[in-house]
Formats: sequence, C-alpha cells, structure tokens
Amino acid sequence: MTSDRPERDKAGHMFEWESPDVAEAWRQMRAQDAGVFAGVTERMLDLAGVGAGDRVLDVAAGTGAQTLAAARRVGLTGSVLATDISASMLAIAADVLRQEGWSNVETLVADAQRLDLAPDSFDAAISRFGVMLIPAHQEALFAIRRALKPGGKLAAMVWSMAERNPFFALPLGILQARGLLPSSEPGQSVPGPFVLGTLDALENVLRQAGFHDVAVEPVTLCWRFPSVAATLHYLRLNVAALPRKTREGLAGASGEHVFAEFEQALDRFRGPNGLEVPGEALIGVGAK
Repeated sequence: MTSDRPERDKAGHMFEWESPDVAEAWRQMRAQDAGVFAGVTERMLDLAGVGAGDRVLDVAAGTGAQTLAAARRVGLTGSVLATDISASMLAIAADVLRQEGWSNVETLVADAQRLDLAPDSFDAAISRFGVMLIPAHQEALFAIRRALKPGGKLAAMVWSMAERNPFFALPLGILQARGLLPSSEPGQSVPGPFVLGTLDALENVLRQAGFHDVAVEPVTLCWRFPSVAATLHYLRLNVAALPRKTREGLAGASGEHVFAEFEQALDRFRGPNGLEVPGEALIGVGAK
C-alpha cells in the first residue's frame, strides 16, 4: 500500500475517520452493509460506465466494498486506485482484496480535497457516501474531474434528505438535541450526511466543478436487522466515528439512556421479522 500521509484542518468535521478503532468498526459492519448497499453500488458502477479493462478511481474508498465491486467489473485487464484519508481503513480494504485474490487494486492515503493525480488518467471515477462529508466539495470534485480522461464519468453516491433516511436521521437528531453533535443543515460549514441530499444540491456541485451531462438519480435501499439488539449493536459501532466529546457523552449510564431513545425512535419500524427501515440515496453523474 502506498502511503502519503496528508495534513489537513480538522475543524468543522462531524465525523473522525482516521482512528484504527473506526476502521475496525467499519470492518465489523461490512457484512451488514453488503446486504444494504450491494444493489445500489452496482447501479453506481453502471452509471459511471465501468467496464472490463477500465482504470477506475475510487475516492473516499473506506474499507473498500465498492472498490472490490469495481475490481470485479474491470477484471485483471483493468485497475482500480482506492484513495482515502484513513490509512487504517485502506489497510483493511487491501487485506480483503488480497483475500479475494484481486491484484488489480492500488491504495493511496490522500485527502480528497488535495488529490494530486496525473491528469486525464482514469476512465471512470466513483465515490460512495464520501463527497457529502468532504468540507471542500469543489476542491475534491475539481481534482477528480482533472484526473478523468475526456468523456470519463464520475458517479458519486450521497445520502438523500434526512426525512428519507430515518435509520441515521433519528439517532443523529437525538444526539444534536442533546448537544452531543453540531447541526449539519444545508449551507452550514459543518459537513454532514444530508448536506447534498436534494437533487438540486448534488447537481449544482457537479456542474460547478465543470462536469457536463449531469444527472441525479434517487435509489432506494432498506436496513434489515433480525432484532433490536442487532440494530443497537450496529449503531454502537457507528459511534466510533463520532467526535471524542460525543463518544464521552455516550459512555456509562447517560449513554444507555441515549441508546434507549434510539430504540424508542426506531420502534415504529419493528415487524414480525425484526426491524426494516427504508432509506434513499442519490447518485450524481457527470462527464468530463
């Protein structure tokens, strides 16, 4: 794995990604996430035009589930470069890819806002749930566009509006109401999961970065858990990426009260087979 440790201003971030604890939590969530995101990930690859022999850039790759899907698409005649700010997450991605037998992927630790890649060198680019969390969207999108070959496409997946994603919106709302997280409304400086959650917002940032033939497509997904206990376990794993103040506020008895609120808020989705919580993402596509 190539390592190019970036320096960055951490102010204004709702989430913290660089800790090994976060990477380990995301590793444990891979199986659950695969059931939720497999279909929409394939759709993202379709919209980016990823095919056999292509060279693909994966920005904010995390532990690499979509990287693996792209590697399978391009085959051994193609290649994928997975970038992320977290060396720990990319180490997990590289390990999974080795176990799966894929040697056509390289990883690069890099801040998406400061990507320094050769221009006109990638056939396609993807980013799954990364762009909306990058404080300077435009810098990252400009860099991605620069790295694409003429006619190459970016497909970026982001969360839709909060009201269409109760699985995360309800717990985040509880944390914000308790003062344990900052607000993340559209137009504010703190990047959050829903800041690009409208068709117009995502379309605008892509057009402003110079992409043409821009289109945004909503895609539905569903969170399924066999029990409330399994649901809360998954949410506890997510806590690893929250700021230290938030994690401290969720420790001990006070934290148990917060998780009880989470359970109560999500109880409306309980059914005979456990919890089923609907969700929606947006995939924005633009060509260079």
